[in-house]
Amino acid sequence: MEKMEYAEELVREFLVFRGFTNTLQSYDSELRSDIGQSFQLDKILDLIFSLYIPKFQSHNLIALLGFFNNYLSETTLVSTFSKLETSLLRFYVVHALQSNRADKVFEFFETYGSELLQKSQDWTHWFAIPHMKNPNLDPEFKIFFTKEWYEALRLSVRNFFSEIFNATRLPALLKISSEMNVTNLLKRDVMHLNLKLSKLQALLAEKEAQLCHFSSMEGTSSSSNLREDSTHMSKDSPEVFPIVLPRVGQSEISQLVDGPENIKSQSISSKSGHDSTSLLNDHLRNGETGDPTQKGHDSSIIENSEEEDFPEVKVEHQETFLGHTSPITRCRFSVSGNNIASASLDGTVRIWTYDTSTPVSRNATIYCGTEILSLDWECKSDRLLLIGTSDGCIKAWNVDAKRVVCDLSTTEAFPSVLDIKCSPVEPIFVSAAASGGVGSNYSDNLGFASLTVWNMKTWKAMTVLPLGEDPPAITSLCFNHNGKILAASAIDGMIHMFDMSAGLQITGWPAHDSSISSILFGPDETSLFSLGSDGKIFEWSLQNPGQILWSRDCSRFCYPLKDSKYCRHEMALDANGRRLLVTSSSVRAPIYQGQLSGWRTLAHGAPITAVDWHPTLPIFLTGSADNSVRVTSLSS
Repeated sequence: MEKMEYAEELVREFLVFRGFTNTLQSYDSELRSDIGQSFQLDKILDLIFSLYIPKFQSHNLIALLGFFNNYLSETTLVSTFSKLETSLLRFYVVHALQSNRADKVFEFFETYGSELLQKSQDWTHWFAIPHMKNPNLDPEFKIFFTKEWYEALRLSVRNFFSEIFNATRLPALLKISSEMNVTNLLKRDVMHLNLKLSKLQALLAEKEAQLCHFSSMEGTSSSSNLREDSTHMSKDSPEVFPIVLPRVGQSEISQLVDGPENIKSQSISSKSGHDSTSLLNDHLRNGETGDPTQKGHDSSIIENSEEEDFPEVKVEHQETFLGHTSPITRCRFSVSGNNIASASLDGTVRIWTYDTSTPVSRNATIYCGTEILSLDWECKSDRLLLIGTSDGCIKAWNVDAKRVVCDLSTTEAFPSVLDIKCSPVEPIFVSAAASGGVGSNYSDNLGFASLTVWNMKTWKAMTVLPLGEDPPAITSLCFNHNGKILAASAIDGMIHMFDMSAGLQITGWPAHDSSISSILFGPDETSLFSLGSDGKIFEWSLQNPGQILWSRDCSRFCYPLKDSKYCRHEMALDANGRRLLVTSSSVRAPIYQGQLSGWRTLAHGAPITAVDWHPTLPIFLTGSADNSVRVTSLSS
């Protein structure tokens, strides 16, 4: 969700303003104990079926149903909820009669009767039910007194609330931060433009002074000297670089920030041309120093001459994080996009932000002492980060408390936690662990698989998903939007699909001739993308499993590296599901869009080993074997 902490502060501010001190105390107490919790469906059901109806609190029941009715905006949902509301109120009447409390039925119809008749004439016959001797035997009302009808009603209410409160719907309060994100981006643009304007104004003042000086000189020599001086400055003086930019097709690179967290901010407007590309690559690889000794540790890497002829991506802004000391293994945006977690081979995870409006206190370093194989943010807020390691540990780091709040362990038989995925709806996550290690021959050493479902309230294992006897290691996981379906890919090229409510595998098919490195649900969730270790990408139909809708061979980018421990290729889809970013064994990564079009990222100093997209904006992450992580904002 967007800016969960900001929304919570708004609630706290309102409670203080209204003087609700007791409520504020309870609110703060629940917040402190809230680690990965979300909408709790069972408590709503208990409120209705275990309190309001059994205790004959009709006014509370009507108020709660009215709140949910106002919450809904879609016509189809309103119509469905209206039917559920009618059934719940009828169950209230039936329960009162079964409890020999006809007085509560009279009271109910006296208070709400006219309102019910205005909504539907179907209530007309129900006004006679408290006067009937045995309504449970009447053909018209008999069905409402059966246990089967009650169980069907409860199940319908559960399913409906579970659907409307899934991760695709946001409370109105949380949508406030969308405007904040836009405002922050605009402020950043203003800062860049003001800096550029001040440089141009200084340059203009200098030129005007020069013109005044030369105008005092006589004859043709004055004009000649002006031309010679202008030519000399355009070639040698960096101060006039912005003026000659459009003519020579070079790139302007302005360092704006070099903060305490090793974040370098750059505003880049790129033009085509071999010279500009070389200049930009040298500039970025050398850390903007021009000193060849400062190049990346693998500066001998040269772009593959067989790269697809994609144009360079148009960049509005780029920032580089230089806090790691080893190649990057994973990097992930948080659910709001305001926090970034990046892991490296040195066994550290760093949580940081590229947004200057976010407090610096959000930055932290987590020392795990072993190789980090997987990262995932809890899907309801920016509070919780899950970390999977090569020694069977799963750590839950609370960003606000800046500490590990839970340290889990897989069984000794499955020490390598290759992937972790949090459900977008329920407070659960799934870990994919392997029996083998991560040696030089990566796929062959992974061994067998274990898929475990964990509860994030109790921090205990709930169940192990069935994969058969001695199943090959699972390398990648992904949930669909409501958390009901889990997709898993294996080193034998198989894709497995699980029904999470039943805890069973529902389908599967052989997708690749080699190990699958990464899988993703398509934008409308009617398809599934898979990336093989051989560099082949397929988009599979979920309506007809095994049918290929789209394919791409990016083996020119995904060839094996010497140190393949961190070369686990992955891909990421942007917020609109239109751009597919893939890791690369080269210094540039491809961004595919559609059948033929695409771009190339700006060059790192070494292979690109981790990628991710911002959850809502056209911004992507690239982690590299040159120890750096870059946040790149695309121009519109």
